[in-house]
Amino acid sequence: MMSAPTNIVYNVKKLDQVPQGSPPDIPKLMPGGNYIRIGKDSAHSTCILFAPPAEEVGILAKFLAIFKKHAINLLHIESRPSAKSPDNCEFMVECAASQNLGAAIHELKAISEYLQIISRDYKDNKDSVPWFPRRIRDLDRFANQILSYGAELDADHPGFTDPEYRARRKYFADIAFNYKHGQKLPHVDYSEEETETWGKVFRQLTTLYPSHACKEHNYVFPLLVENCGYREDNIPQLEDISNFLKDCTGFSVRPVAGLLSSRDFLAGLAFRVFHSTQYIRHPSKPFYTPEPDVCHELLGHVPLFADPDFAQFSQEIGLASLGAPDEFIEKLATCFWFTVEFGLCRENGDLKAYGAGLLSSFGELQYALEGTPEIRPFEPSKTALQKYPITEYQPIYYVAESFEDAKEKMIKYAATIPRKFGVRYNAYTQSIEVLDSKPQIQRLVNNISSEMSVLIDSLRKM
Repeated sequence: MMSAPTNIVYNVKKLDQVPQGSPPDIPKLMPGGNYIRIGKDSAHSTCILFAPPAEEVGILAKFLAIFKKHAINLLHIESRPSAKSPDNCEFMVECAASQNLGAAIHELKAISEYLQIISRDYKDNKDSVPWFPRRIRDLDRFANQILSYGAELDADHPGFTDPEYRARRKYFADIAFNYKHGQKLPHVDYSEEETETWGKVFRQLTTLYPSHACKEHNYVFPLLVENCGYREDNIPQLEDISNFLKDCTGFSVRPVAGLLSSRDFLAGLAFRVFHSTQYIRHPSKPFYTPEPDVCHELLGHVPLFADPDFAQFSQEIGLASLGAPDEFIEKLATCFWFTVEFGLCRENGDLKAYGAGLLSSFGELQYALEGTPEIRPFEPSKTALQKYPITEYQPIYYVAESFEDAKEKMIKYAATIPRKFGVRYNAYTQSIEVLDSKPQIQRLVNNISSEMSVLIDSLRKM
């Protein structure tokens, strides 16, 4: 669940209404490993990646002396063979916030072959890159970077004056806040009242899916009924859903404690991870919610993440966001809004819905396909600039000819984002590879050549 910058708001949409001292041991990583991470105070720490001009005995001590000179506390140190110069090594140090950091960086640059700064506070230095996760377990840190906690409700929220509902919301938020990657997803025992609310929404929406939802959604939905307990008298568990999605497309679901920034939410998609709420809307208004709830997530989002083409499209948006400037994060969040949230597609000349905001809203699903909204073709460079309302039905919807077509357009748009490196998701290690050197590219080309040989050989045997 994300909140987006400026005018981009993911969570407010009416869905159903008109060490100082000696350094620690330095672990060695194999070539291609990714080790940048967020520290204990990740909002203020800065990661510096640098390489000495040549490998020599005791070279690290020379660099560490600079940090000692400027009284900068190091939270973490790692090393590995350099991806840019295989015969050399490179180091990553994570520095606590310090007014002397700029002077230290200046000295480091003077004696380094190359240096890169990765920081949440990257705006403070023109040479730095916005921090982004490199390993899937880095997503755990997002729980500590939420913009608001699940029990915090606005005064106009239907459950604002309901102490029992607020306590329940805090229960769900606490579960998500304490979850860590690799653990079994927490099981939730939903109350009878919560299940009744789910059932009302479930029954209403499933009457429209056959005629209004895209074929991909309608193909997957019965499989969710069969494998994940989708039915009107049962709210499915995230563990069952995540296992199902992993088998289909490698996507997974993890609970979220509150609102994530657009940058963090989109970064999750780069790993094929969808951050999902587990709480449900207030029973007094079963067909309205001012933020995404379990109905929105499981009925709207989940089915499409089981489709290979849609999963790839969603991941491309996430990959494009890694290390991107803030203005492009806003644009990518807007593209997300008009596709993954409120997208339409064509099937045999007819319009169908694939956006989760539509597929979880009986009223807006009807309006989008039976009303009089403006329909435009999905073109990322144009769509990314479109403003939109957040508390009423959309006056404009964007149509994708196919998920494959939308994916190719998204890849081309991502190429326009000003980054000095490329990124690639390594599904074997569940990590992001930063592509910024010729040796890396050459290795990838060699791998692709090997795969092409296998494909050509298979074609010959057919």
